[in-house]
Amino acid sequence: MPNVTLSKKQREEILKALKARFEKNMNRHQGLEWAKIQAKLEADPEKLWSLNEMERTGGEPDVVGHDKKTGEYIFYDCSEESPKGRRSLCYDREAFDSRKENKPKDNALGMATAMGIELLTEEQYRELQKLGNFDAKTSSWVKTPSNIRKLGGALFCDRRYDHVFTYHNGADSYYAARGFRGSLRV
Repeated sequence: MPNVTLSKKQREEILKALKARFEKNMNRHQGLEWAKIQAKLEADPEKLWSLNEMERTGGEPDVVGHDKKTGEYIFYDCSEESPKGRRSLCYDREAFDSRKENKPKDNALGMATAMGIELLTEEQYRELQKLGNFDAKTSSWVKTPSNIRKLGGALFCDRRYDHVFTYHNGADSYYAARGFRGSLRV
């Protein structure tokens, strides 16, 4: 994993951006208090770095839940469309390595791991869609069950006709309008 420390200025900037998004979108996290979330973020510089990576690549991360059992706050990428800095990616490293020509710039699982985040599952993607209309023009890879991946496939989702769809593609495929959305627990 790369250097996961942010400068004081970077920490201040990401916390300011997260707080502004939190306050602007209260429907995503009713009943939660920013001060408690900020305290958790300040206590975990690696997670704050991951949120900064989500922000830097266009994900617009925001709090979408709180796990009362673990005390963790749950962040998802909440950009209107699949994050711009994470598109034109095949699904995973195996798919990337299998392409002999016209390789994509990277792969979704590898990039998520490098950022310290997880791809959304199909269930999480559907939860996100209850909070707004996301991916009306783009699509996002989602965590694919191993039995599908072993056969060469991978899953992605989008929202069309006011409905959330799940599709499949070869894991080595990539498109300019397909990226991935991530989650992070802090």
